[in-house]
Amino acid sequence: MPNSEGQPEPTSSSSAGAAILPDQDLVKQLLDQMELRYVVDEEGDLAAPWEGFRTYFMFRGEGDQQVYSVRTFYDRPYSIDDKPRLHEVIDDWNRRTLWPKVYTHTHDDGSVRLIGEAQMLIGSGTLLEHFVSSTLSWVRSSVEFDKWVIEALGLEKGMASEPEKGDEE
Repeated sequence: MPNSEGQPEPTSSSSAGAAILPDQDLVKQLLDQMELRYVVDEEGDLAAPWEGFRTYFMFRGEGDQQVYSVRTFYDRPYSIDDKPRLHEVIDDWNRRTLWPKVYTHTHDDGSVRLIGEAQMLIGSGTLLEHFVSSTLSWVRSSVEFDKWVIEALGLEKGMASEPEKGDEE
């Protein structure tokens, strides 16, 4: 878990350099240490809400194919007419950064939302330090993307909409 300077520290449950299989409890511990509020949704996924977006910490698959995914759903709605400009802006972000990779999702009502995602294959285990530093970096980058896209599109921060139920997929 990170120490007061944000650097990972091995816990007593894992020796330095030993591979672990991360789980939701480990992410909860990490979020607690980051002093971030979180909830477990009806599907059992862990979510941390922010003003204007929410970030999910999900584990999918089994065995060697298990994947840890950090996915952020940005609440600001765009119109279908905005989609070409959105693609131009998020392509720029995706070229410049490693994560999150951002894409659009068009809902049945024609509204368009942005989703950011980073993934790690964890089925055969990973180092605690790698898992912690990746998760911290992905969370920070998700927050930074929100600020960046508002500036890149020339939007006002206060224009973000309130979260709506059912926006996840």
